[in-house]
Amino acid sequence: MSNEIQSKGNVLAIEVRRCLHRARPGRSFIAMTVAAAGLQCAVPAAIAQTRPALEEIVVTATRRDQTVQEIPFNISAVSGETLERANINDSIEALRTMAGVTVQDRGFRNSGVTNGIVIRGINVDSGTNGDVPLAAPPTVSTYVDDTALFGNFVLKDIARIEVLRGPQGTLYGSGSLAGNVRYIMNRPDPKDFEGSASVNFGVTDGSDGYNFNPDLMLNVPLTETAAFRINAGMIDNDGIVDYPNVYRTDANGDPVVNGDVLTALPEYRRVNDVDSVDIKYARAALRFEPSENFSAQLSYQWQDDEVGGRRQVTRGEDLVNGGQYDDYEFGAVQLEPAEREVQLAALELEVGLGFATLTSSTSYYEHTGSGISDNSGVYARNGWFAFYGSSPRPIAQAERFYDDTAFAQEFRLVSQGGEFIDWTAGLFYVDQDYDLGQNSFLVGYIPFLDALNWYGLAPYSTNQDFLFRRNQAYEEIALFGEATINFTDALHLTLGGRYFDNSVDVDAVVDVPIYSSPSSPPGTASEKIDDDGFLFKANFAWDVTDDTMLYATYSQGYRHAGANAVPTTGKYAENPDYFTFDSDSVDNFEIGYKGVTDRVTFAASLYYTDWQDPQLNTATSNWGFFAAINGESARTQGIEVELSGAITDSLTYSVGYTYADAELTDNVYQPAGNFYGGPLFTDKVAADGDRLPGTAKHVFNVAFGYDMTFANGIAMSAVLSGYYQSDVLNSIGDDNCLTSFTASGNCRDSANPASATYAPDSIFSRSYAEIDSFQLWNLSTTFSRDDWGVSLYVKNLFNDEGTTGAFPFLAGGSNTAPSQNYFGNNSRDFLALPRTVGMAISYSF
Repeated sequence: MSNEIQSKGNVLAIEVRRCLHRARPGRSFIAMTVAAAGLQCAVPAAIAQTRPALEEIVVTATRRDQTVQEIPFNISAVSGETLERANINDSIEALRTMAGVTVQDRGFRNSGVTNGIVIRGINVDSGTNGDVPLAAPPTVSTYVDDTALFGNFVLKDIARIEVLRGPQGTLYGSGSLAGNVRYIMNRPDPKDFEGSASVNFGVTDGSDGYNFNPDLMLNVPLTETAAFRINAGMIDNDGIVDYPNVYRTDANGDPVVNGDVLTALPEYRRVNDVDSVDIKYARAALRFEPSENFSAQLSYQWQDDEVGGRRQVTRGEDLVNGGQYDDYEFGAVQLEPAEREVQLAALELEVGLGFATLTSSTSYYEHTGSGISDNSGVYARNGWFAFYGSSPRPIAQAERFYDDTAFAQEFRLVSQGGEFIDWTAGLFYVDQDYDLGQNSFLVGYIPFLDALNWYGLAPYSTNQDFLFRRNQAYEEIALFGEATINFTDALHLTLGGRYFDNSVDVDAVVDVPIYSSPSSPPGTASEKIDDDGFLFKANFAWDVTDDTMLYATYSQGYRHAGANAVPTTGKYAENPDYFTFDSDSVDNFEIGYKGVTDRVTFAASLYYTDWQDPQLNTATSNWGFFAAINGESARTQGIEVELSGAITDSLTYSVGYTYADAELTDNVYQPAGNFYGGPLFTDKVAADGDRLPGTAKHVFNVAFGYDMTFANGIAMSAVLSGYYQSDVLNSIGDDNCLTSFTASGNCRDSANPASATYAPDSIFSRSYAEIDSFQLWNLSTTFSRDDWGVSLYVKNLFNDEGTTGAFPFLAGGSNTAPSQNYFGNNSRDFLALPRTVGMAISYSF
């Protein structure tokens, strides 16, 4: 199809949709298209000569087929064709094309642990988090098709991505505070056998190797009513980050000792391109659709990751080699590999009942993973190596692991639409077991401790100085639904609600095996929390004209409570206030205006979100156990604007802008004290009016597309896209110490009134950092003819550093004091992908 014919077809479709919209706004697109021949709609004959093509994406966010412009709340969608055209094959890059969404990009090393998605600034967590599963659930829920997703996948063969801003607990079983992200996959098609094969080669700045991503898709009709579809591939990327100061180790993995075990200094080696990526993935789906009133789809998704390290760099002075760390160097003294395996099986059924459509999603999910982290800088900055004799070869290794399984069932009953009252009702059930743990080792310390005879306890039998296990069972059942009253063709009122009942049961064990004895047994704790409640939604929509809509929404969101289950008695006791954390909730207010003109589709919204008892993932004051606490309150408010259109038949554009003003509206206090039976008190860690971390006030995204066809039948499509975010804060708190500093640079303050360094108003945080603004520009040009395509692309065209989070020096850097002897450096900045130049070749059949 030529560009001219395609342009006319797109514009004709828009005019038909406008006519149908005037006839019955609530009716589904499929039903209305079938009925179009019977409607008296006049479409101007010369429309294609006067209007360039405008793309409209049909979405199913409300469980009915509608365009983005017809849905009376803030939603964005990007089609799989648009992503392919821009050579976008990463969910982080895809989400950056939508206003109001930011992503804390930590590379593949951490993508499986946290989703990192922030919508409308609903985030309190520090940029240092993300290396382990967090106690508090994410603020944004994710779906694949109609199945709730609890882990992250590489997603290929995508039909579209939908982003719904604001709480969606009355429409979706998996509720959320900030919004939902849905990945809609291409369905098996019984009409035609088809397939595609592609291979992507690239080179990333800083790497001595290359990136290799082959991918294959097959769609196989089995009968006239059944089909099978499979997509499989791999990501094999060489790393970009070099470790110049890794300890040399012996056959046992201990630092080599040349000389006296009590005084010999470490020997170092350099390891390049550490953060290599080896990911294998596959998704298979079998679909059976014997009639218009019944369909069944069974899908299975699998992924296996082996990642050599994080995409991170250390800034500042290299104390081992002298000078400064280079652009892509990290100062750890040991390697930090990680691996994980995740799989999701889902059965989705759809049954037409005449008056309504019943859908069912039954899924089972397994996610296991482990990783090594160099905690030496954390120990050194806290002065902990002195507790173990101050070895000249200090090394602290953390082995973290998790095992997450979940069974979920979601039913939805959706009326046909187009009536005076349209409605949706659903039932959601989830049963999730979430286990995690950590083993920490002082690698190579046994010979040192035996020679030192520390505390007269030689010979030592273990170098394990920390053991943590946390097992959580979560169960929830929820009833949810909405009803829309269509007073006229132009006035609509939607009322929704959600009732939920959940329970969290947590058990934990904490030990310091190197010091274990009958007088200091492991610490244990357990707790169960039951909670229930009701959420409400109201939405009013007015079709101002046939092509524009004004809407206002009030909606409530919720995250469940939990138990940290850290020990509150015994040698390793924490303040009892850490034992549990409460649920948090939001009241979201929004007003928006959206529509389409001859040349532009547009959407603009104003929002205000009141956040009560915000959950903050943190670490306990004494022993650094993973835990969550509650603040008092916060709020976010802002503006979101999206524009898209066609300048000519060949040149299109899209623009998005977000202003997000997100701040605390009360002080945040963290439980403290109870160290070896000492007093209990609270520590002020953030102040009323502080900005929320990880949230840029200004985010801007833009894309230009240009298409043309040459005389020899070769088509060209070029896309230039840009993303800009303003500066962000890495954590709550600040970098202002109100007392004094120790020689190592750590702030000496205390929330204990009996302490000589008592500073009740101090909110100093070692994790605090101001992260600069950055911009990322991508360029992709695709040439295609018949079934072949060749794409040439550049990611991060100007090679901006793009820091998305940090682990500052004071949290885990060097410490050359004689009691610590640590010359490595674990401070880090997480980077966006550096400039990557590549070529993708594809063949469709």
